[in-house]
Amino acid sequence: MAGQQFQYDDSGNTFFYFLTSFVGLIVIPATYYLWPRDQNAEQLRLKSLRRVHGRCLWYRLRLMKSQQSFVPTLKKAALLFGWAVFLLLAYKVSKLDREYQEYNPYEVLNLDPGASLSEIKKQYRVLSLKYHPDKGGNEATFMRIAKAYAALTNEQSRQNWEIYGNPDGPGATSFGIALPAWIVDQKNSMLGFSFSLSIPFLFVFASIFGDQILINTTQLFMHFMYKTPNMNMKRLAMVLTAAFEFDPRSNKDATIRPTDNIEVPQLIRELGNINVKKKEPPFCYPYSLKARVLVLAHLARMEVSEELEEDQRFVVRKSPALLQEMINVGCQLTMMANSRGGFHAPRLVTIENCMKLTQMIVQGLQESKSPLLQLPHFEEEHLRYCISKKYKVRSLQDLVSLKDSDRRSMLRFLGEEKYDEVLSVLGSFPHITMDTKLQVLDDEDSNNITAGSIVTVTVTLTRKRMAQGDSSKTKTKVWQNKSKGAKKTAKSKKKKLTKKKATPAPAKTKQANGNVAGNVPAAAAVKEDEDEVSDKGSESDEGEANKDSPSERDEDSDKQSDTEVDEIAGDDEEEWEALQQSIQRRERALLETKSKVTHPVYSLYFPEEKQEWWWLYIADRRDQTLVSMPYHVCTLKDTEEVELKFPAPSKTGNYQYSVILRSDSYLGLDQIKPLKLEVHEAKAMLDNHPQWDIPDTEEEDEEQEDSDGIEESEDDDEDND
Repeated sequence: MAGQQFQYDDSGNTFFYFLTSFVGLIVIPATYYLWPRDQNAEQLRLKSLRRVHGRCLWYRLRLMKSQQSFVPTLKKAALLFGWAVFLLLAYKVSKLDREYQEYNPYEVLNLDPGASLSEIKKQYRVLSLKYHPDKGGNEATFMRIAKAYAALTNEQSRQNWEIYGNPDGPGATSFGIALPAWIVDQKNSMLGFSFSLSIPFLFVFASIFGDQILINTTQLFMHFMYKTPNMNMKRLAMVLTAAFEFDPRSNKDATIRPTDNIEVPQLIRELGNINVKKKEPPFCYPYSLKARVLVLAHLARMEVSEELEEDQRFVVRKSPALLQEMINVGCQLTMMANSRGGFHAPRLVTIENCMKLTQMIVQGLQESKSPLLQLPHFEEEHLRYCISKKYKVRSLQDLVSLKDSDRRSMLRFLGEEKYDEVLSVLGSFPHITMDTKLQVLDDEDSNNITAGSIVTVTVTLTRKRMAQGDSSKTKTKVWQNKSKGAKKTAKSKKKKLTKKKATPAPAKTKQANGNVAGNVPAAAAVKEDEDEVSDKGSESDEGEANKDSPSERDEDSDKQSDTEVDEIAGDDEEEWEALQQSIQRRERALLETKSKVTHPVYSLYFPEEKQEWWWLYIADRRDQTLVSMPYHVCTLKDTEEVELKFPAPSKTGNYQYSVILRSDSYLGLDQIKPLKLEVHEAKAMLDNHPQWDIPDTEEEDEEQEDSDGIEESEDDDEDND
């Protein structure tokens, strides 16, 4: 019986296949993620953003970083070396001989398959004289020739070759390991151990590559959001800065410096009441207290020392991702509360405070501050010019809607260059138009919302620059006014026509010759027209009366029913096409991978380039609950279509919801659109559908047809017999 053998690759050929795959697994993703961008292209991009984003902190840091050219050079050198090793290994693999070939004795003897016994013996004698060791030939070649001759002439060897592919019979099952024997040798044990350890380390490194959130942090957020469903902004800042990402024991990038014992208490005195005496862990831990102080100093736009500024940038840079994780945790708790019950879900105000705190951190503004402070050259003392009784400008939209002369007069504290810069920055801000469509996709009547059905709200978002958006808005208002005026004139014309028709007509008398008698010519003309109409009507009445009664009337009714059926079929086709288009859009959205690079955010104090993203969700603001989970829109460059799904209420009636769009980068640009929901009773399920009700006559006819068929088949059988 054949045994089993485990063997390493002594020649090292199969190891080259493994090593080539291993190096390619490292080099290809590393090149995609780590290859530095073209410096010229990056410089051109930064130059194009200079007019708007030149004063932003992230822009200045990126400009300083791009000047350090030795880092991209080292990256390129390391990646090119990796590619050289990969190509060398691939070339080595391509030159390896095939070791595993099917054994064919005819090929060894240089004979055609099916050669006769005499030809085999003759060829064997010729090759033996040439390769026999006694004649100075190669011993290994002669052994292969002798083995092939035995396989073709010996009956047992021939059977073994035909059955097992080997003249010697079944061999031991061999399991090869694609590692060379020297790597597991006792002398090279440390080398083999380090090599085997590098494989799982590669996958661990790939899994933590990127901006991930620690599991302990997620559990911490879940605990406090469950404990405090209604969380105000102060409490939220404390929970945020308690994340383990800021703890040096969990994250090596976080640092605790000896100078923190002096600088952090000084910042606490300047900030005022920040709940320092709270003994609840982990809020009382040094890393949490330091992170909270740095975040609050960032919101207050306070200056800190150079060492603390570096730590502050780290904390601020990490905060938006942590707040997004808090929103995800709040949504998970809400879904658990809706499905299981037994505990209170986080309130809507808690989730919205997370979104608002993200805006505040990106812009470096406190909650009570004016959104106008997001613009350059605006300070607290300048706001009194804006909120005066003459202008009443409190938001960015109010500033855009002003006339240019009034705006220039209001911002007279700015010079010409600063004023132009403010206008260019204001023009880069987004203006979003939001269109909603409410329907039930999987129902026969998509516009009829029944209790418990799955409602789909399709929201179309269109992004324009703020100046363009407001000008288009004014244009639509003018257009709407014109349409209203046109509608009013049309209504007035209709009223006049109805008044004319409603006036009682004078009595008409016909003479014997058929002429209409009258004194006033105009009235006579009107009467003649009316008589013609009445004559035509009488002729048509007579024609209808003279019709061959029921048949022609049935034809008319059939025509009417056909037109109605065509209209219904047309509506069904339109609904079907709309459904197919929505399905195709969803399939394309699943297959497409859109870039999350949308528009750079104008943020004066955020240390990293931030892309413009949004949250979209449906909420019941009266009950302070989420209706649909927030969808993070990360690909809105020009236009984006988002589908929000939620179950309709189980009780019938009218419901007032809100479709809410919130920015994760700007203050004062959020939008709320009302959504009215009218829920009807669900249709009762029919136990016996009419299409399954077969009349008794049809059943009898089918039975008779079956019996006739059987009788005919019997007669045919008899005839055949």
